[in-house]
Amino acid sequence: MADTINIRAMAANVMAPLLRQHGSLNTHLPSALQHCPPQDRALLQQLCYGSMREFFRLQALAACLLKKPFRSEDMDLQALLLIGLWQLRSSRIPAHAALHETVEATLVLNKPWATKLFNAVLRRYQREHKTLEQQLANDPCFTWNHPQWFISKLSHNWPEHWQDILAANDEQAPLTLRTNTRRQSRQQALERLETAGIEATATPFSEVGLTLAQAMDVEAIPGFSEGDLSVQDEAAQLAATLLATEPEQRVLDACAAPGGKLCHLLEATPRLQDVVAVELEPARAQRITDNLQRLGLELECKVLTADASSSDWWDGQPFDRILIDAPCSGTGVIRRHPDIKWLRQGEDVNALAQVQLNILTNLWQMLSPGGRLVYATCSVFSQENERIIGRFLKQHADARHQPIDADWGEERPFGRQLFPQIGGHDGFYYAVLSKVTDG
Repeated sequence: MADTINIRAMAANVMAPLLRQHGSLNTHLPSALQHCPPQDRALLQQLCYGSMREFFRLQALAACLLKKPFRSEDMDLQALLLIGLWQLRSSRIPAHAALHETVEATLVLNKPWATKLFNAVLRRYQREHKTLEQQLANDPCFTWNHPQWFISKLSHNWPEHWQDILAANDEQAPLTLRTNTRRQSRQQALERLETAGIEATATPFSEVGLTLAQAMDVEAIPGFSEGDLSVQDEAAQLAATLLATEPEQRVLDACAAPGGKLCHLLEATPRLQDVVAVELEPARAQRITDNLQRLGLELECKVLTADASSSDWWDGQPFDRILIDAPCSGTGVIRRHPDIKWLRQGEDVNALAQVQLNILTNLWQMLSPGGRLVYATCSVFSQENERIIGRFLKQHADARHQPIDADWGEERPFGRQLFPQIGGHDGFYYAVLSKVTDG
């Protein structure tokens, strides 16, 4: 009889809805982790993220190994097979343990008819893995571990960079922190970590960032729980500098969840006159509030649950600075959210581009003459980035593009594009616009 707690079965139940295009790891994994024995939570997370990171290679192998695909009601078994293959192919888990636990998971999933099938399929992969992978060598989805639409679009956008971007997407991202300069300097933070035996280095482009040599539980990092440090990728840390806020200004952060850039600009510029954060989804708006409270900044910002493409929440008072962290495909942060490769579809980019332009157009009326707007996405597709800015500038005579003078990213006709870097920052895009004054 199989143990009722089987971590592979739990992982399969997390991933099965994703295979049906329902939800994401962010929506399904937290609940499973709460019900998972504490000593097994790291394994559960590793199984889910590892399998989704290698998804397209594992899917291709599964198709070779199965005589016929699983039925739609058996997506938990499809997920379990991917998990089993990932363990044998990419993990440090001993093969005999991976095979035994994965086969046992079919019983926990109440599908005992699949036990012999899984035993046979996984043992066949053990015997024939070199031959199977050679057979798939000409399949670009297997070779590059991304969907075909993504490979085609990326290679068209970035003919000189697409292979490096795909390779970086399949690596785990480092743990990067932002120093709260209200409380300590970056050098003081680095010295504190060194004293605690934690190896870290200063980020090359953000003046307040530091990257840990090894990921760890953030609650164990000195100063984290007190608000001295926050988790934030280096690319995202560049927003506050570009916004160039000054005391007594009125600032809007649109699409602000989870609030990292908002907290950074509050840390960087005390005594702002008025700061408003807008977020469409109530649950995500709550995450902004939680982050503000952790850093003791909740009294310095008003959080509104509202639509950034609408103006019914606006009080009519213009803003001196506006940050638009636009909803996007997330294709610059795939290494942090590997399920994006599977969940995102090519046609999504067209729909997102229209949403982005709508938000930018709506918020432009709220910017005061002489004001500054920063447009940002975590996308690597020009359709969501420089092309949005180009379209907007043609439609608004009072908008001026401000070139970004920086040593990070790649200069584009409008804005700068960052690509994901192995061991470094995520993929990101920034553009800066100013509103010309009357006359």
